Amino acid sequence: MEILDDQKRQLDFWGEGSKLFGIFIVNMLLTLVTLGLYYPWARAATMKYIYQETEFEGSRFAFHGTGKEMFIGFIKAIGIFGGLYLILFLFMWVEKPLFTLFGFLIFFTGMSLLTPIAIHGALRYRMSRTSWRGIHFGYRGQLSELIRICIIGFLLTLVTFGIYSFWFEMKLRRYLIQNIRFGSVQFSFRGDGTDWFGLNLGGYFLTIFTLGIYGFWWMKDRLKFQFSNIRIHQDESTVKIKTSFTGGNLFGLVVVNAILMVITLGLATPWIMIRNIKYIFDNIVLDGPFNADAIEQTEEDYRDATGDDLMDALDMGMM
Repeated sequence: MEILDDQKRQLDFWGEGSKLFGIFIVNMLLTLVTLGLYYPWARAATMKYIYQETEFEGSRFAFHGTGKEMFIGFIKAIGIFGGLYLILFLFMWVEKPLFTLFGFLIFFTGMSLLTPIAIHGALRYRMSRTSWRGIHFGYRGQLSELIRICIIGFLLTLVTFGIYSFWFEMKLRRYLIQNIRFGSVQFSFRGDGTDWFGLNLGGYFLTIFTLGIYGFWWMKDRLKFQFSNIRIHQDESTVKIKTSFTGGNLFGLVVVNAILMVITLGLATPWIMIRNIKYIFDNIVLDGPFNADAIEQTEEDYRDATGDDLMDALDMGMM
């Protein structure tokens, strides 16, 4: 762990593409021969490796989730999706327009509600099963409040033809991050929808005018905005995140990753994952007073991986 000075600290990632490739190949083969049933164990193995190779102040993180927990969540997630599709099929099977309409309404309402349910469950599970020096993370958000935020956000985004989505995204991110805990340490997010809208509007038009070249600088601005607005609070102290992303080094990362993916027909995926993680960690610094020895365990254990599996099935990244 590189200590830049008394106030600045940096995460280190020691993962190697060759080691992750070994996990990747075994996971792929076992998932194929079990017709997909091994997939939860494959996800757990990958996450355990990535977490245990991440270091802060000389100590590694740990992921305590298991393939069994994820498999149970996997089955529940399949059951939820299967139930929604079954309802749709039964209403359509009646072959009456009104029943078909009701079927689609129920189906799309259910799918819309799955988004906040998946986010809530995934954060509760993922945070609870993550630790550093034996101290576990946690998520204290309320599902009812998250559903309210999402419903209002979806509706306002719809009636404004997508414009409100920038404010919705910031409000959602702010709520999620402010409810994350690391023992007695709290987090917050200060990003504003107006700033986010302006950043993306300018980036969009500049990318068009430069025939896509500015897209890497737009991506850099988005990364910087998302990280630099996070605050870490310990007692009366606040730690900020400073970034050193540039459009040039992001261009190099993306181009090399694309070349590796094409020439290896996807087999370079583990190396690409390692490169992406190292890029993030190499370009963020925690700036502010932080006393690791003063952190106290405060979070409860949570082992239901259903939300995490729903997030994966919906192809949604963690916030």
